[in-house]
Amino acid sequence: MPVPLAPYPSPPPPALAPSFTPPPANGSTGGQSQLVCSGCRNLLMYPVGATSVCCAVCNAVTAVPPPGTEMAQLVCGGCHTLLMYIRGATSVQCSCCHTVNLALEANQVAQVNCGNCWMLLMYQYGARSVKCAVCNFVTSVGVSSLINTLMKKKSV
Repeated sequence: MPVPLAPYPSPPPPALAPSFTPPPANGSTGGQSQLVCSGCRNLLMYPVGATSVCCAVCNAVTAVPPPGTEMAQLVCGGCHTLLMYIRGATSVQCSCCHTVNLALEANQVAQVNCGNCWMLLMYQYGARSVKCAVCNFVTSVGVSSLINTLMKKKSV
């Protein structure tokens, strides 16, 4: 004689996944701002109006600059980490390698090609020479140095 089977219990409802709201199409962060963690250098997002942010990765507390503060960025000359700083600062110390980097505004910087390897170099206006970080060649800066560099390249 067949044994009647009991129906399977109904499965539990699926757990609700956290809701995800895509960012607005215009690129705004919807009332949030970003800064770099002072401990591990991760990018942190925080609500507008916060005075400090605690990093979920390293638990470092990073102070939020006052509203309206213009930020700038530079690449550390020692370890090539991207650094953020308050615009107008004259120097920025890297929290990774502790190198003190000059923070120059665009109108305080000039460019020249290395006289040896032709790498594009940036230097502060008024400098007489600049040393290439790639080949260590010291390039003189000025009109006469440009002529000498061109003559050297033609002879090679």
